[in-house]
Amino acid sequence: MTHDRDTLIAAAKAAQAQAYAPYSNFHVGAALGFADGSVVTGANAENASYGLALCAETNAVARAMNEGRRGGLEAVAVVGGMHGAPGPTVTPCGRCRQVLNELAQLGETDPVIWCAGADAVLELKLSALLPHAFGPANLG
Repeated sequence: MTHDRDTLIAAAKAAQAQAYAPYSNFHVGAALGFADGSVVTGANAENASYGLALCAETNAVARAMNEGRRGGLEAVAVVGGMHGAPGPTVTPCGRCRQVLNELAQLGETDPVIWCAGADAVLELKLSALLPHAFGPANLG
């Protein structure tokens, strides 16, 4: 693997500082590590129409896709907390798991997901977070 856990978590924390969360005050940052050594980050962006909020992971995946990335996803780091402070271990929501899966399946990878909290880092494979995932391969 190309990416160091602590370095990718630090990138997610830096992204977290850019979160726009005036309603929940829960700031989330995500960092995607690719096989070529590059890192793409994202932060959550809330909206007054709550259902239109975008999660950090979704923003990072959209950014990666807009940069032409269609494979090579090796690792993901996610951090979150009230007002950007370290908080409990946060895992990607269901929507973000599906969005991450789409990018991972395009490159036939099963990235490690590091969910960093104030006191611990949970390490899982994406396939453990989203077993029996639906993706591009299901559409033939």
